[in-house]
Amino acid sequence: MATAINAQLDLFLPLVEGIREAPQWRQFMAALLARTHARHGVLYITLANAPADHAPTVLQLAAPRAVEDPAIDIEALLRLELHPHGALRPGRVYALEEMLDFDDKAVLEHQRSALVAMGIRYGRWMRVTVDNVADAWILLAREREDFSSSAVATLSSTAPYLRAALRAFVAISGERLARIMAQATLARLGIGQVALDEDARVMAADAMAERWLTFIETPDGRPGRKLQLPQAAADLLERSCAAIAAPGPAAPSPVLITVDDDITLLVQPTAFSVLPGMARPVATATMRIAVREEEREGAAVLRDHFRLSAREAALAQKLSRGETIAEAGQNLHLTLETARNYSKRIYARTGARGQADLVRTILCGLAPLA
Repeated sequence: MATAINAQLDLFLPLVEGIREAPQWRQFMAALLARTHARHGVLYITLANAPADHAPTVLQLAAPRAVEDPAIDIEALLRLELHPHGALRPGRVYALEEMLDFDDKAVLEHQRSALVAMGIRYGRWMRVTVDNVADAWILLAREREDFSSSAVATLSSTAPYLRAALRAFVAISGERLARIMAQATLARLGIGQVALDEDARVMAADAMAERWLTFIETPDGRPGRKLQLPQAAADLLERSCAAIAAPGPAAPSPVLITVDDDITLLVQPTAFSVLPGMARPVATATMRIAVREEEREGAAVLRDHFRLSAREAALAQKLSRGETIAEAGQNLHLTLETARNYSKRIYARTGARGQADLVRTILCGLAPLA
């Protein structure tokens, strides 16, 4: 019984413990090769929503005794026109003979000779699919003897665990993509965020915050980090988080905390919800660095959005950066009269009632995200 439990731990723990890391598949396949005494193993994963030019995940391992063997040519293997991998019944283990084309003798001979050349005299295939969003198949190969029934049973037993790991992988990949998109958008606006608990300990920080702020280990020896701030600012942050966490009839007002001459944090109650069971941050500290998009990209967005000419869009972009009409016109080599005429058309097209309103319109639109 202990042996069976150990076998399960060797095979399945890597799928759980390494779910966020690439080595999860490698550790799982290494354990599977050891348990089944396979000489070579291949794991091939495709995602349904991946673009056409996206390469599938292909992991190939060899047993210690076969490390000097040439790798299996996956592309050549796929060109052999074996039983279509997408038609394999999920969770069922297929022997090599079931993958061959016995209807055409010439094709059969070609398949056999090509497989032998790859070191695949005996093989087992298994497909695992997840809700039509991920598809994977495993190939285990031997050269001198066929797989035992216990080895086949071991491979078969991995199907539900591999399916669960793939499902988690797809879900985490989606969450990671959403996070990357959100952080990239905020970074274009110079925004960074830090999630804090009631003791002002950092629960999470985005890439922009990690870049511009300094973090230190908590001085009380508890796990986690805190923001490195001047003492007065650190005390104010702790009081603010404690006040937000304390129940009260009204939500605390946002608090501004100065980090240095360039960075100020806006600390306010966390406004978003989290999944059941997740720890919810008490407060969010937001910083903003004065950055703007490249002028050319911003002007291109204004041109297309408001149907401006290229020169009008360039002028609007400069006006949104605080330049006067005279300054913007001079920088664009326009006469003052031409710049004023352009500005009138810009106001008409954007609906702005003056330069201040134009700045608001531009900064609240898509141009800063270009």
